[in-house]
Amino acid sequence: MPTIRAVTVDSESPAHLTISSVEAPVPAPNEALVRVHAISLNRGEVRGAQNARPGSRPGWDIAGVIEEPAANGAGPKNGDRVVGILPTAAWAELVAVPAANLAVLPDAVSFAQASTLPVAGLTALYALDRGDGLIGRNVLVTGASGGVGHLGVQMAANGGARVTGLVRQEKHIDFVREAGAHHVYADETGAAVKESGPFNLTLESVGGPVLASAIAAAAMFGRIVCYGASGGGDLNVDGGLIQRNRLTISGLGVFVDLNRETAGAGLGRLARMVEAGTLKPHIAFEAPWTDVGNAAQQLLDRAYPGKAVLLVS
Repeated sequence: MPTIRAVTVDSESPAHLTISSVEAPVPAPNEALVRVHAISLNRGEVRGAQNARPGSRPGWDIAGVIEEPAANGAGPKNGDRVVGILPTAAWAELVAVPAANLAVLPDAVSFAQASTLPVAGLTALYALDRGDGLIGRNVLVTGASGGVGHLGVQMAANGGARVTGLVRQEKHIDFVREAGAHHVYADETGAAVKESGPFNLTLESVGGPVLASAIAAAAMFGRIVCYGASGGGDLNVDGGLIQRNRLTISGLGVFVDLNRETAGAGLGRLARMVEAGTLKPHIAFEAPWTDVGNAAQQLLDRAYPGKAVLLVS
């Protein structure tokens, strides 16, 4: 059986991640083979790897070149530059990806830029899609210096919203303001954001007291989209407030929301924004994929804002 190299879980390696030899993928008729050039890391998959079974294969985000198009004729053609997403095992030099999960890249978009878009970009995009339009709306983004938050701030601001960003550390305030936020607060509880409310739409990724603060700062008929709980902690909320203000609080999981729109369609939207210069992924850490353990550990330690990208060679 032919083999390839892939990132696997190894409890003895830095951040429990290493590169191993695994069986080469055999694509289904609706899948294309992609030669991977770049991958990006997300906090969720890296945290999951810390307790995953040894030998299991993490990874969601890839960008590369079609080496073999889908046998059923769907999707990108041989030699196309693409960005794509998988629910697992994406971090490898060769992957089989459903054609519906791939988008062809404009020439102006690099593999590194593209690899930041799948999970972080689609999460932000789908969360903003749930709002009642953006022009003139007041939008709050918690975790605004993270991969999802930073992209969400840019898209909301470019869509005509007045954006408030919430971060944990003061050193990230300028970073979020430069992304287009009109107000930025560094506050562990989120209580400070009320000054810029009420908010029609909130993109919430922290949970605990920050979610409680977002609820308290929401506008009448406001919407809160929750896609993470990175901060944890207790949630103490006046349930009557939610009812009185007719708030809508919903969860978002990107792999579930792909049932609303194919990943390829969403990724195409994001790639065109990058091409136009209206969406600028921030790559804070870029290295060869052999440095996956170090990159993952720094992500766990919150050593940088934005995204980490690893180049596959």
